[in-house]
Amino acid sequence: MSGLKIKVISRNPEDYLRATKKDIHKIQRNYDPTLHPLEAPREYVRALNAVKLERVFAKPFLGSLDGHSDGVSSLAKHPQRLAVLASGAFDGEIRLWDLASRKCTRNFVAHEGWVRSICFTPDGETFSSVGDDKTIKTWKSEVHDVEDEEPINTLLSMSVVSGISHHRNKPIFATCGENCQLWENTRNEPVKVFKWGVDSLHHVAFNQVETNLLASCASDRSIILYDCRETGPLRKVVLELRSNALAWNPMEAFMFTVANEDYNLYTFDVRKLKQPVNIHLDHTSAVVDLDYAPTGREFVAGSYDKTVRIFETLKGHSRDVYHTKRMQRLTCVKWSLDNKYILSGSDEMNIRMWKARASEKLGVLKPRERTALNYADALKEKFASHPQIKRIARHRHVPKHILNAQKELRTIREKAKRKDANRRVHSKPGAVPHVPERQKHVVKEDE
Repeated sequence: MSGLKIKVISRNPEDYLRATKKDIHKIQRNYDPTLHPLEAPREYVRALNAVKLERVFAKPFLGSLDGHSDGVSSLAKHPQRLAVLASGAFDGEIRLWDLASRKCTRNFVAHEGWVRSICFTPDGETFSSVGDDKTIKTWKSEVHDVEDEEPINTLLSMSVVSGISHHRNKPIFATCGENCQLWENTRNEPVKVFKWGVDSLHHVAFNQVETNLLASCASDRSIILYDCRETGPLRKVVLELRSNALAWNPMEAFMFTVANEDYNLYTFDVRKLKQPVNIHLDHTSAVVDLDYAPTGREFVAGSYDKTVRIFETLKGHSRDVYHTKRMQRLTCVKWSLDNKYILSGSDEMNIRMWKARASEKLGVLKPRERTALNYADALKEKFASHPQIKRIARHRHVPKHILNAQKELRTIREKAKRKDANRRVHSKPGAVPHVPERQKHVVKEDE
């Protein structure tokens, strides 16, 4: 009798019973594909509904931080705390904000004239600001008494300082103005001065991966690369028009993107500066500022055309565009370190908070809700190239002035293309060569 086997029917109540009375009934499904001949059309309809609902729920604007009495000129993110933001204005005032409550925690007049740039130290305990009064001031992030309101340190520069950037882990920061200067926190004179025969530099940025690399944008339309360990600049690339801002990719050490006056953004690889890796179109006026997402896969750009656009690093066109009736020309943009929010400052004195993904639901998601959203995303990806779904996902309503500007730019591009084609037809073979779009915008490269 020891070898006798008995089969017992065993049922787990969780497979067929509801968790609560308000829960929906569980339906038993057989996933055999032969029983579901209309599976593909059904999934297509679900994908269509999902992409429509995405546009219905696309409400990216969260709120504005108002309090500045002049246009916002610069923003800085706290490296350790997500809810802390510093902003500088054209009247010399600096404000610190608590983003969770959307309130200003501290404000003071830091400079005479325009606050050009702000940056936090890596530990987040202090931040530095530069202005038109030729001073570099260091302030405490948290204030406990009245004495802390005064700057910890004030450095005097020989010329106007227009940008500042801090090293990832060393007590070194770089400033730009007439030249690019390297400073140490303990010294009153710059440690190094980099010169390359340009009138002025207006933006400087340290690489966050290859920490000894830094780059700056110059008034002669060039982008200059430096190495902290060298005595002079490394390389320079000159574009057709001036670059306003520069941001390094936080995940890929050698990639950086510049915001240009010719309405485009250019992504370069440090190892091959002869031509950009990618050109990002869609803005209809000069691009003023940009910032990368912490994932390195996307970046946000703010422009003089009163819109904020989000680009994927590998694609040439923006995936989303944000605008409001009251928002005027953008001056600065930032992407939060938790990859959820975008902050933009504009010259009508407001800082605005946006969602990084317009239709994303904020807050806690229930497991079933998360599963449904993941399923909808998978369907949208599966049917992304279908014309109807592609059209709905891509369509955006933009203000009339941008729509008209887009039409005008399209006409100009088509005219230039047609003119080239006509010259090619009426010239000797090879006299008018085909120049790739990526090679048209770089004037020269110097080493």
